[in-house]
Amino acid sequence: MQRYFVDKKNDDNFYLNSDDSYHFIKVMRANSGESVEIVYNKKLFLGKLIKADLKESIIKTSKEIDLNDINYNISIAQALVVEQKFNTILQKCTELGAKEIIPLEVSRSKINLDKKVDKKVERWQKIVKEASSQSKRIDIPKVKNICNIKELIAGEYDHKFLCSVNEKSKTIKMVLQNMQSCDKILFVVGPEGGFTDYEEELLMTSGFIRISLGDLVLRTETASIAILSMVNYHFMR
Repeated sequence: MQRYFVDKKNDDNFYLNSDDSYHFIKVMRANSGESVEIVYNKKLFLGKLIKADLKESIIKTSKEIDLNDINYNISIAQALVVEQKFNTILQKCTELGAKEIIPLEVSRSKINLDKKVDKKVERWQKIVKEASSQSKRIDIPKVKNICNIKELIAGEYDHKFLCSVNEKSKTIKMVLQNMQSCDKILFVVGPEGGFTDYEEELLMTSGFIRISLGDLVLRTETASIAILSMVNYHFMR
């Protein structure tokens, strides 16, 4: 059964925007009477399509469904990589429960930012919305505006970790043992060439702790997936 996020309702009627209406009607070939799940204000409802319109379809809900949401608060700051890889990172981080994704511009980022930065962030937010629907979440992670190292360290978190291949790094297994599900936790993943010494030192002097994901050196697009997989296992109910 398809699931869509909506922000417009009137009594028991919920309204799909044009993008979701097109997907439901044209791509999924839904007709009037089709059952569908609706998320509104982080609440899940079961409903039926009563008006199929490509501009704005109407769903009439029949009941609210009790459901447990993800019970941990993980942010991923991901150094920018080429578009295809970054899109995959967004999708997989969403599927694995990230609450917030922070695009990070660093010295070795392999991407050229143009004047259409706002459009990029808007597109990234759309990608995580679609991934949230596909993975049956009842919330959508926030894709923050692109920031640099100095802007990143100004954020407030209970725990801040820097993924590193430094031999003195603590293992992620060790640090997760001290984490509580209510904690606000930030993991930072560097670019393909790694952080510069200056960038890593800046993070370390700002309270970040180096952690290792294991003996193998992972690609940057693999690291975030590995982190969230381990977090899911650790907090598994």
